[in-house]
Amino acid sequence: MQKSLKRAVLALAFGGISLGAAAQTVSFAEPADGATVASPFKVKFAVSGMEVKPAGDMSANTGHHHLIINGDSIKAGESVPFDETHLHFGKGQTEAEVKLPPGNYKLTMQFANGAHQSYGQAGSKTINVTVK
Repeated sequence: MQKSLKRAVLALAFGGISLGAAAQTVSFAEPADGATVASPFKVKFAVSGMEVKPAGDMSANTGHHHLIINGDSIKAGESVPFDETHLHFGKGQTEAEVKLPPGNYKLTMQFANGAHQSYGQAGSKTINVTVK
């Protein structure tokens, strides 16, 4: 499938947006990659080129954040699981207090649409932190 056609199909499937555009990005505002933190610690999510909306809102160019503990991004179109390692911020939160026992962690932020369907790797960012 041609790249532009594939993006158009993905855009229709995911509420009219495609995270392939350079202006649409997600990132961690806090903590920094490689940070050592004390539990509980604050996690701040950032998104550019889209708007954060609560779960259930399927407006174009919108979604909400999820935090995956020691896991990878979710394939585009797949639902983010509801379990202890996949934290949902379906009220539209852009920050949270996270409590983890001491150790090394991979934190993956996953942006998803109002139905919790992932925007894929383009809508995710991974950092590593050490909890002391």
